[in-house]
Amino acid sequence: MDDDRFRLLVQGVLDYGIFMLDTEGRVASWNAGAERIEGYAAEEIIGRHFSVFYPAEDVAAGKPVRELEIAVAEGRLEDEGWRLRKDGTRFWADVVITALYDERGELRGFGKVTRDVTERRAAEAALRESEERFRLLVQSVQDYAIFMLDTGGCIASWNAGAERIKGYAAEEIIGRHFSVFYPAEDVAAGKPVRELEIAVAEGRLEDEGWRLRKDGTRFWANVVITALYDEQGRLHGFGKVTRDMTERRNAEQALRERRRLVGHLVEAQEVERRRIAWDVHDESIQSMVAVGMRLQLLASRLPEPHASAVSGLDESVSAAIGRLRGLVSRLRPPELDRHGLVEAVSAYVEEVAGRWGLAHSVQDDLTAEPSPEAAITVYRICQEALSNVHRHARATRVAVSLSTVDNGTLVRITDDGIGTAGGDAGAGHFGLVEMHERAEAAHGWLSVRSAPGEGTAVEFWLPLLPDVPELEP
Repeated sequence: MDDDRFRLLVQGVLDYGIFMLDTEGRVASWNAGAERIEGYAAEEIIGRHFSVFYPAEDVAAGKPVRELEIAVAEGRLEDEGWRLRKDGTRFWADVVITALYDERGELRGFGKVTRDVTERRAAEAALRESEERFRLLVQSVQDYAIFMLDTGGCIASWNAGAERIKGYAAEEIIGRHFSVFYPAEDVAAGKPVRELEIAVAEGRLEDEGWRLRKDGTRFWANVVITALYDEQGRLHGFGKVTRDMTERRNAEQALRERRRLVGHLVEAQEVERRRIAWDVHDESIQSMVAVGMRLQLLASRLPEPHASAVSGLDESVSAAIGRLRGLVSRLRPPELDRHGLVEAVSAYVEEVAGRWGLAHSVQDDLTAEPSPEAAITVYRICQEALSNVHRHARATRVAVSLSTVDNGTLVRITDDGIGTAGGDAGAGHFGLVEMHERAEAAHGWLSVRSAPGEGTAVEFWLPLLPDVPELEP
């Protein structure tokens, strides 16, 4: 009964071809798995020599016979290679041939187990090809130094980018400790070892700082160190990616310095404008108001036609006072100090848009008043943007909206003018450059979007708080 169950088990297996060979290598039994893999029905193959499964070149080389000899000599043989199906197609087979002996030790034949591992082989080949492509990619990358460290921090691999950035050829650096890339003060402070410890504790570490090239020169590096573990969770080393950020850092420093200088210039301009505005208001306007009052008094005492002539002078003085007050307002709008940003912008839009014949609106969605520094920057950018609308847009309507977004003030100025190609919006206008510089100096941003026939939108954002100087690393 046990023999019957075992025979049924073997006959029913589909994933393995399990069959018997006699002592000469002829097929003596056949299971369902063998029929599925090899393509022969039992009546077609039983009695035929098993070399029928081998490619012609293997048969010519005596491989089938040699495999039986090895199985006899060593008890079993395991092999992988190409085999043939009934229809002549090839498949990659994992084969085990076992010599079978009776109780007296006489050879009775062979057991043969065959498995079709074509898909596995294709997957392994694809994996190897993928790994090779990845290796070639890593080796060829020029902009990043990508290399391995062993568990002690010694360099185990080296790519072209590492050679370009650090200056060492592979044979010069492999096996040396990676602390050779750190300045002496960092080595003395234990920074290299500490970085590996952090990578082990947290899985990875990212850092920026000075590193050394082979020739001793310094460069500013962005570094990522990743701890590498095997499937059992054992540390096998570290992956290290280094990028030379010296140019970027220099550019950022130059940009910070430029913004600092622009900020000082803007601040100096506002101080001078405020001083001029106060001088004009406190001296010129007040003196002219006094002159006007005296002219009015004189006109009331003179007979005609002298009274009319003096009254005409009074009107000229009043007109001059009005122009001076407009100048003072443009230099330092009094609404900004008295009533806040929205009132100042609304008054300015009302004045200039009305004078230019533009329909206009101001929408107030502010939930927080910006700092005085940010408020005057918003006002100045609005002045320049509206001036550009008047000079270039040929618009009939302009709209201004102010809102509080992301802890800052977002302003949007739109018109229905002729617009321009998106990449050329405002190109060549000094005013646009000034608007950008004002926004960036206040740690904000400004963008201009435009399309022919669809008008132009100027949008900018400034933080609510005064500018905070950036610290140098």
